[in-house]
Amino acid sequence: MRFPTLWSGSETADPFRMMRREIDELFSDFAQRMPIAEGGGLQVPAINVAETDGQIEITAELPGVDQKDIKLSIEGKRVVLTGEKKQESKKDEKGWHVMERSYGSFRRAIDLPFEPPADTVEASFENGVLYLSVKKPPAVKQQEKTIEIKAGSPKAQIGSGQSGGQQPQQKQGGKAA
Repeated sequence: MRFPTLWSGSETADPFRMMRREIDELFSDFAQRMPIAEGGGLQVPAINVAETDGQIEITAELPGVDQKDIKLSIEGKRVVLTGEKKQESKKDEKGWHVMERSYGSFRRAIDLPFEPPADTVEASFENGVLYLSVKKPPAVKQQEKTIEIKAGSPKAQIGSGQSGGQQPQQKQGGKAA
């Protein structure tokens, strides 16, 4: 269904379409100027978070990052992953001498539903992947709770039998007021 418009049928006459096109172009230009992981700095690493009954498991993909350049810390209810990728390459071919260096730092914080003690966190690093396991405290382990679903609208339930509902008052003769 098309709604009537005050502007002519051309796109340039509709200010909302023009504004939308300009915003789309702005974001497109911005995305094209962003550094990519292959050419220069390292963007935010991809992570996966899974929860089991006893722990939270986190994996972070850090290709090309050395283990010594990774720092893992706990800040309250957050696990914070920071690091830096340093890459250098040399090429000597047919009279050309090319040396490229790229550096990039990253920081990633993962919010947890509890504050983990430091001794319940284990981490390992292999083939560019950081594996992290955070054990849940016994008090936090999920317990399933069933919630009763009542029939009727919320207004009917709120007004019946609760202090906010109005009940008809009886006069001495037994008739409602």
